[in-house]
Amino acid sequence: MTDITRAKPDLGSFGVFGHYSQFQPLSAEQLQEIEALGYGAIWAGGSPPAELDWVEPILEKTTNLQVATGIVNIWTADAGAVAESFHRIDAAYPGRFLLGIGVGHREAIGEYRKPLDALTDYLDKLDEHGVPEHRRVVAALGPKVLQLSAERAAGAHPYLTTPEHTAQAREIIGPDAFLAPEHKVVLTTDNEKARAVGRKALDLYLGLTNYLNNFKRLGFTDADLAKPGSDAFIDAVVAHGTVDEVAARLKEHREAGADHVPVQVLTSPDKLVPALAELAGPLGLK
Repeated sequence: MTDITRAKPDLGSFGVFGHYSQFQPLSAEQLQEIEALGYGAIWAGGSPPAELDWVEPILEKTTNLQVATGIVNIWTADAGAVAESFHRIDAAYPGRFLLGIGVGHREAIGEYRKPLDALTDYLDKLDEHGVPEHRRVVAALGPKVLQLSAERAAGAHPYLTTPEHTAQAREIIGPDAFLAPEHKVVLTTDNEKARAVGRKALDLYLGLTNYLNNFKRLGFTDADLAKPGSDAFIDAVVAHGTVDEVAARLKEHREAGADHVPVQVLTSPDKLVPALAELAGPLGLK
């Protein structure tokens, strides 16, 4: 018999990633179209406040679409308050909210402890407040935090990685943990335009130690990672080309062991849903 407390979250094959503020203006019709296209979840980044009061309106306007945080920052969102929000949402919409937590960036935090210790303490507090392991995931890049995500949560939500990292992460966390790597997308066949959009989105991350260390573990050189980033690096982490080529790149994560891939389309808000509609067919969602 399957242990329900260790059952993987079921969010479908692909989801939609963006800043949490990006989803608040979406109409009921737009959210319902995302759901109808076959995307299983909305992943909201940007370190949202602990209240998470923007989650219920999304769930209210849809039927089966799930919402996940990618991620709540453990330095800025009190664990008790986050747990209270989790229970409020889960009571109203059972099984449709997945809590993603993470340590954020060393450069942005004045009082920064070792990530593993800080995450462990935060997970302990979530335990104390009754947030179940199978409804939470951990932002994880390196081996130790990946292992923690498998031991203390449903699994991992790596951000800004490659299918090669996905394969390595699956090896570390084992077959039973949930794995949901984010990947960025620009829907254009103009390589220079796509790389320009990608470089703008990645400028911040090329100054953050945890991401740089992970990129180097994946084999990228200092020359690749010197701003604004080499073509090879940008192409590896930002999928672009025809919709079929982009879909093929996203599917590489699934082939490497991902359960679910949150897709971040780098476009203006008014073009998000049309872009998702273009991708849905090639991704096998409809």
